Amino acid sequence: MSDEKKRAAVPVSPAKWSKKTKRLCLIWALVLLAVFVLAAIKPGRTEMAGQASQQMQKLIKQDQGRSRKRVTVTYNSLGVISYCSFSSSGASQLSEKYVGFAGHIYSADSGAAKVAGQMVNYTYRMLGCGENVMHGAKLTILLTTLTVIIGVILGTFLALGKISKNKLLSRFCSGYIFFFRGTPLLIQLFVIYFSVPSIFGFAWRDLFSAADNEAVYKGAFLAALISFALNSGAYCAEIVRAAIQSIDKGQFEAARALGMNYAKTMSIVIIPQSVRRMIPPVCNEFIMVLKDASLVFAISLMDITTISKNIMTSEGSYLVFVPALIIYLIITAIFSWIFDKIEKKFSVYE
Repeated sequence: MSDEKKRAAVPVSPAKWSKKTKRLCLIWALVLLAVFVLAAIKPGRTEMAGQASQQMQKLIKQDQGRSRKRVTVTYNSLGVISYCSFSSSGASQLSEKYVGFAGHIYSADSGAAKVAGQMVNYTYRMLGCGENVMHGAKLTILLTTLTVIIGVILGTFLALGKISKNKLLSRFCSGYIFFFRGTPLLIQLFVIYFSVPSIFGFAWRDLFSAADNEAVYKGAFLAALISFALNSGAYCAEIVRAAIQSIDKGQFEAARALGMNYAKTMSIVIIPQSVRRMIPPVCNEFIMVLKDASLVFAISLMDITTISKNIMTSEGSYLVFVPALIIYLIITAIFSWIFDKIEKKFSVYE
């Protein structure tokens, strides 16, 4: 037996594996404990509001019972750190900002505390905290997930159509795949969102109740989902086709010899085996769609990128793009880790 085979044959020591697992669990336990403690001692809204200057508190008291407020109070909390700002309108404009962390409250009008406060405020707004599901990071993840699910289903039918012996069906599916893979996703989004309603005389918002305040955004989301799903379907079709054609032809012939028709052969024998081969490229497609989802800023859909751009426009701070970048990176890292585990468990590539 060669040295390489001997090394491969040596089993991993359960004791070492157990020690490594225990160390990892201990680290995570300490991190979670630290987060829990910091969250527990974090100054709350009442404590933060109490830090306002006497002049600001006087204006806040005067606002009580008034329909039009002169003082705008913003409180954002991100687990272990909180941010509170006060800004008054009128002849004498006042602005005060505070950051609460580890049981202490710091003035965030300048220096590192100001940067930390801006980061908390921007991140809170981009994540859509306190908003419905159609905002921020939640919208990005929702759009990506639905896109890939629909894309895989559509791609399966397109792949089967492309390899079909029916020439008309095969050419149609091939043409569809060529079109959506050969044109930019952004232009496809513009055509679906602007051109299609113009041609057929409707508006996306009209598909929802006129009394719905979110009708415009829901219409934009639907248009974006259709655009992304049609595009993803073309790419997933090639993934599915390659996976199906990678299965040995002998299995197809054996199934037909057993009396199975084409539909049963594909659904019972070929496609189940192909699924394992599809996992790595489909996971990669998910990550690509996740990043491409930032294109929806072009139709003002309130995802991470659009919210970042709006914050930058209103506050004039380009610093907002830093937490946006980090949020995308964290989301990508989480899904990459999940897909890595899935690939190791189910993929045929080892």
